[in-house]
Amino acid sequence: MADERLIVAIDTGDALSGLKLATRLGDAVGFYKIGLGMLTMGGLALARELKDDHGKRIFLDMKLFDIGATVEQAVRGLTQFDIDFLTVHGDPHVVRAAMEGAAGTKTKILAVTILTSLDRSDLDDAMIREGDLAELTAERAARAFAAGADGVIASPHEAAAIRALSEAEGRLIVTPGVRPAGSAPGDQKRIATPRGAIEAGADHIVVGRPVWQAQDPAGAARAIVDEIAG
Repeated sequence: MADERLIVAIDTGDALSGLKLATRLGDAVGFYKIGLGMLTMGGLALARELKDDHGKRIFLDMKLFDIGATVEQAVRGLTQFDIDFLTVHGDPHVVRAAMEGAAGTKTKILAVTILTSLDRSDLDDAMIREGDLAELTAERAARAFAAGADGVIASPHEAAAIRALSEAEGRLIVTPGVRPAGSAPGDQKRIATPRGAIEAGADHIVVGRPVWQAQDPAGAARAIVDEIAG
């Protein structure tokens, strides 16, 4: 069986190319992330096909944010697709509403702390309060856990601090911003290697372009699995 600590992000543009990628990856990958960019290009249909016909686990990365009633309704609708993970923004009112929407289902709600593409200057531009980015991320994670989140999304740089929180016991930490050694960082600013992210406390790592842009995507995925397995 594939090591499901590796989640491959299908950011290929449309459902057909995503399905072709999954076919090429075969048994090398058992867990896929489908993001907002794929939503209008058949992303939900792809999620259902990968789940129902290919037995894959699905992480739907929607990063939902709205008033509580709207979030709850959206989550309730999305859980009909039998997805494994679903993201919402980590604001406590959003997390609480999402947990209500997912009640009675197997879908795990993951709260986004601070995007891995952001640094302190980006937070300043967004008028987010002063403070060390890592400390703000850990605090945001703690508040999301207190609101009931099943897990959080955070960069590998903050994974250890979050794992050390008492509130993190039994909760998931999923880290994007993971790049094998020698890979280009792309639009990510707070990155680490696959092994580094796991050693920092991540339960799952998310890798996209280093896998699907490789000449041999299955081989790239297996190399990452070998690295995290030690």
